[in-house]
Amino acid sequence: MDKIEKITGREILNARGKPTVEVEVITSSGIITTASVPSGTSKGKYEAHELYDGEKRYHGYGVKKAVNNVNTVIREAILGWDVIDQRGIDRTMIALDGTKNKSRLGGNAILATSVAVAKAGAQSVGLPLYRYLGGIKAKKLPNIVATVISGGEFSPSGLEFEDYLLILEGFNSFADSLEALVEMRSLLQKKLIAKYGYFPEDGGALAPPLSSTEEAFEYMLGVAREVGCEKNVSLGLDVAANELYDPESGCYNLSKGRMSPSELISYYKKLCTDYPLTFIEDPFEQDQLASFAELKKELPEIQIVGDDLFVTNVERIKLGIENDCANTLLFKINQIGTISEAIDAAILAQNNNLIITASLRSGETTDDFIADMAVGIGAKQIKLGSPVRGERNTKYNRLLKIESELAEF
Repeated sequence: MDKIEKITGREILNARGKPTVEVEVITSSGIITTASVPSGTSKGKYEAHELYDGEKRYHGYGVKKAVNNVNTVIREAILGWDVIDQRGIDRTMIALDGTKNKSRLGGNAILATSVAVAKAGAQSVGLPLYRYLGGIKAKKLPNIVATVISGGEFSPSGLEFEDYLLILEGFNSFADSLEALVEMRSLLQKKLIAKYGYFPEDGGALAPPLSSTEEAFEYMLGVAREVGCEKNVSLGLDVAANELYDPESGCYNLSKGRMSPSELISYYKKLCTDYPLTFIEDPFEQDQLASFAELKKELPEIQIVGDDLFVTNVERIKLGIENDCANTLLFKINQIGTISEAIDAAILAQNNNLIITASLRSGETTDDFIADMAVGIGAKQIKLGSPVRGERNTKYNRLLKIESELAEF
């Protein structure tokens, strides 16, 4: 039995210069693993709680309290545990926290520990991480979903929706699809710079002052045609409708004016008619279940994706299934806070015929765990952003390596 011998938490910075938690685990056999957790910018209200210090340093976003929880309460509870007892370790941390949203110890502290333990467990039994997580069924690479233009509340572009996505499918290999994405992203940047100048967004997408969603789509389809892969590319939106919703009126504030849910459904239907739009994420505020269900009914062939709707939480997924709200789960492990709970969410989704789209967060680190997790759970897609920044490309590169490994079997 390979036991957990040492656990160390520390504060590091994510790709946006914001503190996050890193955990190192050392086992009795000498295995050493580290894991760091990302942070989202727009967050659903049902997500696991990220514990911040709320003090002067780092404008309140220090994570010394969460790190201290790793180095005291969590360490004391799981030292000596068999490193492959993932569920037992996760259950122990959940019980120690004792809150519904992990607000006492912090979802960031708990998840970093959970991931570090999973990595150590895989090494302990001599398996690739994706195989350790998913077993013999973990043998297929996900298709790419990539944000190439950024909008929404946190972007300088002025576009109303948060992410403008290229959906890649039908390539001979993951490597071929990534090559096509790089070519499209590079050409898109050249075209947008020529007209608007350089407007990068700090997650790697472009954020030019485009006039409308339709203009963004025209640029995106144009580069797909020029690269020669338009037959393998469709379009997607992350609406992030929570940020557009006015609770007093029950309407959504768009550049075209205030829209009721029914008017917004009509707009989505028009976009799907005019463009190859196949993926709509968080099209309504997270609790507007009837609107989700109506859109799914009106657009049965389109991926209606629950991010803030589901928050990778079994109870929220059950609610969505009961109300027939969506056909796709956006899978983010830091929304729920442990590997075991995330796997349970994936199993529930698959058993109810939901597509799984694994996803990183905007405030990423160079940890590539989500790549292995996506393959392990059999995700159909993975949303990693533009392939132009290190914290994104570590995930793409890990998937390239996994594809190479799988080809040898």
